[in-house]
Amino acid sequence: MPIESVLLPVGLDDSERVDRLVAEAVAIAKATGATVSVLHVFSESGLENAIDRLDIERGTEAATPDVVADRFAPLREVTSQLADAGVSYEVLGEVGDAAERIVATAEDIGADRILIGGRRRSPTGKAVFGSTAQTVMLDAPCPVTFVRSGDR
Repeated sequence: MPIESVLLPVGLDDSERVDRLVAEAVAIAKATGATVSVLHVFSESGLENAIDRLDIERGTEAATPDVVADRFAPLREVTSQLADAGVSYEVLGEVGDAAERIVATAEDIGADRILIGGRRRSPTGKAVFGSTAQTVMLDAPCPVTFVRSGDR
């Protein structure tokens, strides 16, 4: 089964593993010619705050989650590294529950692989706080590669 589409969700807490996520995305894309879809899932208030910080006029086409995500600073490092590596990419923005939107986006774009970042948690931490990565791994329509931060 060829890999043509890779979904790379990037959250605000992925800064410590962004280099590892991008390296994995580049390795797959270079080997397969896949397009990398970089996704950021905003909360309702997170999108509103980003629109305000970016000085975007509400109600315009520039205020859509896709456009805001493309201008969103945390994604700039990712897209810059992908561009430098010569990898084809697109930027997507969604609003809602991160795990649900990641899985739905993977289905919508026909992703062949999802690369998701995460950190090591104790069983109690997972039970109390939940885990976006865990939910994505269980519900994804395609294989998921878990990329954790460098700490042990």
